[in-house]
Amino acid sequence: MTGTPYPPARRQDIVEDIHGHRVADPYRWLEDAESDETREWLAAQDELFHKVTDAYPGRERLRRRLGELLGAGSVGSPVWRGDRRFFTRRTAEQEHPVLYTVDPDGSERVLVDPMALDPAGTTTLDGWQPDKEGRLLAYKISTGGDEESLLFVIDVATGERVEGPIDRTRSSGIAWLPGGEAFYYVRRLPARSVPEGEEQYHRRVYLHRVGAEPETDDVLIFGEGMDKTNYYGVGVSRDGRWLTVSASQGTAPRNDLWLADLSASPLERPELRPVQVGVDAETWLHVGRDGRAYVFTDRDAPRSRLCVTDPSDPSYESWRDLVPQDPEAVLTDYAVLDDLESPVLLAGWTRHAISEITVHDLASGERLGTVPTPGLGSIGGIVERPEGGHEAWFGYTDNITPSSVLRYDARTGETSLWANAPGSVEVPEIETRQVTYTSADGTEVRMLVASRPGASGPRPAILYGYGGFNISLTPSYSASILAWVEAGGVYAIANLRGGSEEGEEWHRAGMRERKQNVFDDFHAAAEKLIADGLTTPAQLAISGGSNGGLLVGAALTQRPDLYRAVVCSAPLLDMVRYERFGLGQTWNDEYGTADDPVEFGWLIGYSPYHHVHPGTAYPATLFTTFGSDTRVDPLHARKLCAALQHATASDAPILLRNESEVGHAARSVSRSVDLMADTLGFMAAQTGLDLA
Repeated sequence: MTGTPYPPARRQDIVEDIHGHRVADPYRWLEDAESDETREWLAAQDELFHKVTDAYPGRERLRRRLGELLGAGSVGSPVWRGDRRFFTRRTAEQEHPVLYTVDPDGSERVLVDPMALDPAGTTTLDGWQPDKEGRLLAYKISTGGDEESLLFVIDVATGERVEGPIDRTRSSGIAWLPGGEAFYYVRRLPARSVPEGEEQYHRRVYLHRVGAEPETDDVLIFGEGMDKTNYYGVGVSRDGRWLTVSASQGTAPRNDLWLADLSASPLERPELRPVQVGVDAETWLHVGRDGRAYVFTDRDAPRSRLCVTDPSDPSYESWRDLVPQDPEAVLTDYAVLDDLESPVLLAGWTRHAISEITVHDLASGERLGTVPTPGLGSIGGIVERPEGGHEAWFGYTDNITPSSVLRYDARTGETSLWANAPGSVEVPEIETRQVTYTSADGTEVRMLVASRPGASGPRPAILYGYGGFNISLTPSYSASILAWVEAGGVYAIANLRGGSEEGEEWHRAGMRERKQNVFDDFHAAAEKLIADGLTTPAQLAISGGSNGGLLVGAALTQRPDLYRAVVCSAPLLDMVRYERFGLGQTWNDEYGTADDPVEFGWLIGYSPYHHVHPGTAYPATLFTTFGSDTRVDPLHARKLCAALQHATASDAPILLRNESEVGHAARSVSRSVDLMADTLGFMAAQTGLDLA
C-alpha cells in the first residue's frame, strides 16, 4: 500500500511433505494468539486499520442510519403451554432479545434479560425450553461470545432460580418429562476425562432430576463408546411415553435415530430401538397427539418428505408418505391442527429460496389449499399448541419487513398479523428480483438482486454468499442491505450449491470433492451482475463469513481480477490444518480430511492460504475476527492477512479488524452496528459508493 508499510511479519521456513506434496506454512507462528510476537502484530494491525478506515467519509452518518434500521427490533413466535405463552422481543432501546412470558390473565413479565444479567452486554441467551406444563423453564446463556452454554432452571411463576449453572451444555437440547421433575439433556464430559485438545467433543446424553447434583447424580443414558464428534438430539412426546435420541457425526448430513417406549422400560435405562442406523440420510421422528409417529426425512427424497408410521414398529418398511417429496420445492416444516371437524396438516416449503405454506388433509395428506402470506419472503417455524387446536403461528420477514408473527386460523382459512416488530422505522423503497444464471458446468443458479427502483447503469455492488452446510439464504430484513441500497448500491445474494435452497442434492453438489462448484457458482454470479450492466469489476465487492469467509477467500485468490474489495469474516482459510483448531474435526464430512491422501488433494486444491502468489494485484481486503470465537479460530484470518500483505502488488489495502469479547454468532446491537459500519464503510470507500 503506497506510503503505508504493513506491519512486519516474520516468514518461517516451514515446508512439510504431506502425502507427497510440499506444503509451505510461513506464518505458522501466528497460530499462537498468546505469544508476544502475535500480540504485537495484532496491535500494529489494529493501528493500521484505524489509520486507514477512520478517515473514510460518511462513517458516522452510516452508523446512525444502521442504528435506526436496527431500531425496528424483533419479535419471536409464541411457544404455548396451556394458556401461558413464552416469546422473545427486542425493542429499539434493547441490546439483546429478552425472553418474556404472558400469564393466563394476560399480564406480561420478563423471565430472562441478558442485560440484567450482564450490563456490559457480553452475555447472550443461547436457548430456552419450558417444561410441558409451563411451570419451569430451562435456559442457557454464554458470555463473551464463547458459546460455552451454562444451563439454569427457574420457576416461571416467581422467576426464582431452581438450579444451575450446569456447565458444558453447548449444543444441548432439553427434553422435559411430564410433571417437570426431570429432563433428558446433552452434556460434554469434563476436560479431565478426555484427551488434551478434545475438550469440545465427547458429548453424552443424561437423565437429570431437578434439584439433583449433576456431577454425581445424573444418569448416563447414551453415547458411551461412540464417535467423539457426535452431536446428540433428544425429544420426549407430550404424553411422556416416547423418547427419541439422534446422533450425527459432526455436521454430517446424516444421522442415526433411536426410539424408546418409556412405559415399557425405566427412565434411567430406556430400551432404545433403532429407527435408522448407518443410513446416508437425515431422519427425525415425533410421536403426535394422535399416537402416530411423524417421520420427517430426506431418505430417498433429497427435497424431503413427511411420512407416518406406528411407533411400535418404526422400521423403514412401515413408513407411509403423508406429504411426498415435491419435484421443485423443499419441505422445511410442518404442524398439526386437529381441533377441527376435518383435521389438517400445514406444510412449510421453500421454492427457490422463497417460503410458502400448504394445507393438507391430516389423514390422507391430500393437498387442500395454501396459507396466505404477505409476500415473497421467509417464514420461521410453524408453531401449534401442544394440546392441539385450530391455530398456528409463524414468523415472517422479507427484505423490507422486520420480523413479525402471523396467525393462521384453520376454521376461517385466514392469516392475520399477531405481532409486529416493536420499533418504528422508515424503510427505504427497494426493488428485489430473482435472476437465474448459468455456472461453469452449465448448472442454473438463482440470485436475489436488490436495488433502488428505476436505477440504471453500473453501480457499486456487494455480492454475498455462503454455499455450505445445507444452509439456505432466504429473504430477510437486513439493515446492511437496506443502508447499502438506500445509498445507491446494488446488493446481491447468490443461492450457491452447498446450501439447501434446492434440497440435499444441491448441498452435496457443493461439498467435499465438489467444493469448487461453489466457487464457480460465485464467480458466475459476479460475471452475471457485470454482464447485466449492474456493476463493473472496479465497483464490485464480495462479502462472506465463516464458511462464507472460505468462499470469498477462495474467490479473491482464484479471481483477483474480478473483485475490487473483499470482506472476509471469521473465515476458514488454511484448509490443510483446519481440523486442528476450533470445531474443525466436526466439519470433515463437509470438506474432507487432510489425513486422507485423496481428500487432502481436494483441500490443497483450493485452500486460500496456499494459493497466494507474490506479485499478484489482490483486491482490497478486510478480515474481521472475533477473539472469543470457539468455532473458527481467528488464526485463519491472521495467516492469510500476513500472506496477502507480503504478496500483493496492488495499492489496495489489506487490513485486519480484531474484536475482543465477542464470538462467532450472537452479539449486542451496538456491536453489530459498529461492525456493519466498518465493513460497509470499507466496501463503499473501495467501490466508490457515496455515503456522505
